[in-house]
Amino acid sequence: MSSTASLQFSGIGKQFPGVQALADISFIAHPGQVHALMGENGAGKSTLLKILGGAYQPSSGHLQIGEQSLTFKSTAESIASGVAVIHQELHLVPEMTVAENLFLGHLPARFGLINRRVLRQQALDLLKGLADEIDPQEKVARLSLGQRQLIEIAKALSRGAHVIAFDEPTSSLSAREIDRLMAIITRLRDEGKVVLYVSHRMEEVFRICDAVTVFKDGRYVRTFEQMSDLSHDQLVTCMVGRDIQDIYDYRPREHGEVALKVQGLLGPGLREPVSFEVRKGEILGLFGLVGAGRTELLRLLSGLTPCRAGSLELQGRELRLRSPRDAIDAGVLLCPEDRKKEGIIPLASVAENINISARGAHSSLGCLLRGGWERSNADKQIKALKVKTPSAAQKIMYLSGGNQQKAILGRWLSMPMKVLLLDEPTRGIDIGAKAEIYQIIHALAASGIAVIVVSSDLMEVMGISDRILVLCEGRVCGELPRDQANESNLLQMALPGRRG
Repeated sequence: MSSTASLQFSGIGKQFPGVQALADISFIAHPGQVHALMGENGAGKSTLLKILGGAYQPSSGHLQIGEQSLTFKSTAESIASGVAVIHQELHLVPEMTVAENLFLGHLPARFGLINRRVLRQQALDLLKGLADEIDPQEKVARLSLGQRQLIEIAKALSRGAHVIAFDEPTSSLSAREIDRLMAIITRLRDEGKVVLYVSHRMEEVFRICDAVTVFKDGRYVRTFEQMSDLSHDQLVTCMVGRDIQDIYDYRPREHGEVALKVQGLLGPGLREPVSFEVRKGEILGLFGLVGAGRTELLRLLSGLTPCRAGSLELQGRELRLRSPRDAIDAGVLLCPEDRKKEGIIPLASVAENINISARGAHSSLGCLLRGGWERSNADKQIKALKVKTPSAAQKIMYLSGGNQQKAILGRWLSMPMKVLLLDEPTRGIDIGAKAEIYQIIHALAASGIAVIVVSSDLMEVMGISDRILVLCEGRVCGELPRDQANESNLLQMALPGRRG
């Protein structure tokens, strides 16, 4: 039996200007359990973890670890109390070594200088059994995302953490890295730690978690103490407040003439020339394992990366891409994989993020902004796409991932569009927001727009696509129409060494 104390949230509330992010959150997470926090984007899960980690202070209520009532005023206080929160955006210094990151703030020193020999040995001891293959003297910038996550976990354990929270830990990991993380979380649970686990991936929650608490609109809904008593459909209904029978809501439609023709395309990430076509009104899925070249292909099609060879035709006319502006002007628009770094302008408002690319066509004399158009267009897109925001003036950084993605789609809907490129459009987005984004994709295709979707989620690719192109190690290795695609044949095509 573990002597670790339970973690209790009592009446936690958090209010931002114009927004009640959390209201009266109360539940208990027990030691020796992995406790999932589930809910749609904007439900309040990440806000609660930031309160637990000391980044935010609650407007009401308190935490309790064992018998001790706590309100953390800083991240340092949270860490000192044995709490570690491992966020999606890892808090490591890329240009420092693994060892320096592990002991940052308490580096071993001798005569005022860092004792490198002691530092290396302490790092080796800490990484033993957790990440034995990582060299403590390697710079963090050279590690994979999965390895960086292991460094965050090791750092938490070095500080004696007995409450460890994971916020979307697998959103950018390979299958192998996910398996390894699951084994580590199981170990932490067996050691009697309190483990909180936030994820939108249902299969992970049912695989690793012992209990789950559901949030909706910043409020506590229910705690399920036994996962064995819970079904997938029950959990979805509890999260979104309604049944979602078919999340993908596929709608057959007529396809028009060829919208985009790709011939012999070569560039970074592609090892063989790529050729394919996508028609007006068609949804073409691109599937492949990590490193297959899917994102690299979209970067070539959007002008972000210059092509080394090959040609593009847009509706029968040659398309020359010297920059992303050329693609945008032609109506080939990209929603990038990393929306936080490449999609949104975090400190700008929702309205500014929606309007920014279309301003040139709606400004006077090419430079004077038309406030009336800006307001009406932002309001129109927010309403049409059901973007949850207090107002168009709200900074987009405060919106959930799903609502940020809708705002990016609203940006492109503000402009003439012929081909839409979507790179992982629902990564890190809850099931309710996914259903809404799929509806938007189907509506765009029904209007005659050609859509190309990259996704690591095999069920998603099969669920929304009319046709699927499979990539492996920078090559096209197969193509299947919707009615012939299944998990087995798609994965066989995607595996290295198998050529379709």
